[in-house]
Amino acid sequence: MIATKPLKAVLLAIAMLFSFVQFSYSQEYEVEHTSENQPEKEFNAGDLINHHIADSHEFHLIDWNGVSYSMPLPIILYTNNGLVTFLSSEFHHDNEGKVIVERKGQQFVRIHDGIFYADKVVDDHPSVMDFSSRPLNFSITKLVFSMLMSVIILFIVFISVAKSYKNNPNAPKGLTGFMEPLVLFVRDDIAIPNIGKKNYAKYMPYLLSIFFFIWINNLIGLIPFFPFSANLTGNIAFTFVLASLTFLITTFSGNKYYWKHILMPPVPWLLYPIMVPIEIIGMLTKPFALMIRLFANIAAGHIIILSLVSLIFIFKTIAIAPVSGAFVIFMTMLELLVAALQAYVFTLLSALFIGQAVADDHH
Repeated sequence: MIATKPLKAVLLAIAMLFSFVQFSYSQEYEVEHTSENQPEKEFNAGDLINHHIADSHEFHLIDWNGVSYSMPLPIILYTNNGLVTFLSSEFHHDNEGKVIVERKGQQFVRIHDGIFYADKVVDDHPSVMDFSSRPLNFSITKLVFSMLMSVIILFIVFISVAKSYKNNPNAPKGLTGFMEPLVLFVRDDIAIPNIGKKNYAKYMPYLLSIFFFIWINNLIGLIPFFPFSANLTGNIAFTFVLASLTFLITTFSGNKYYWKHILMPPVPWLLYPIMVPIEIIGMLTKPFALMIRLFANIAAGHIIILSLVSLIFIFKTIAIAPVSGAFVIFMTMLELLVAALQAYVFTLLSALFIGQAVADDHH
């Protein structure tokens, strides 16, 4: 059973969040549909899919009577004039159709969910790596919101499980009974076989963290309404950070046998100019494979489901809905399996790479 005090704190936080919610009229809809003589915009499945799997500065809630309602998220910028904060709903369209806002004597323009100085942007596709044309952006986007929410959920779950073990020495029940086999699975079937009984314990916190963190965010991405629906694990920047953590832990945990195998591989020394670069490249391809595997599998699942829904609008007939809906249900059930499987694979490979770095020399 979830601890009462943490649950009350979360419910209070949610209540406070909803008390500050502002339903903002979609300016984009207004610009595109203000004229009755304007032709109806053709449905574009690519735009729909990109919109739903990409990050955003607001949560889209519902479309009602031609009006799109959304929950704005806080924009936090460090600019040339200091810290600037406001809600994303304060962005508006100017006479040229640009999405802008003015704060502290500076105008900011939002292009493809990137925020730039309006007077320093020279084209419609500015590079996010051009730091001279954009402020430092610490905004709470949809993906950041989802990540923080998943962290809170994990804290509540594990704190309540820890308290349950402290207060109840008997067989675990409820949430604790559900979590215990999963923790033992990570320990007995992932950590010990790949890292070894001698070294596995100090890596268990990391392996447990990434397993449950990835799994819960995979599940959050499958729930298509607020405050869920964020495609966090299908974002390559997120998977890059997770893969980098595994790479850093593996690299700094490497013992002398690990580095000897890389820098002095067991081949004739004449082959060192070939083998040493290959071994070093191999160090980098491991985290790259982790990054791409998680990103591609989760993003592909979302794209397939959205593509199946789009068939109804592409064929412009409700007759395709039963077939499309059946495949969507099937894919969603499959994605529930993939959500757990990808968390397992990422954790397993991380343990395998760490185990290779800390293994003793058997020769």
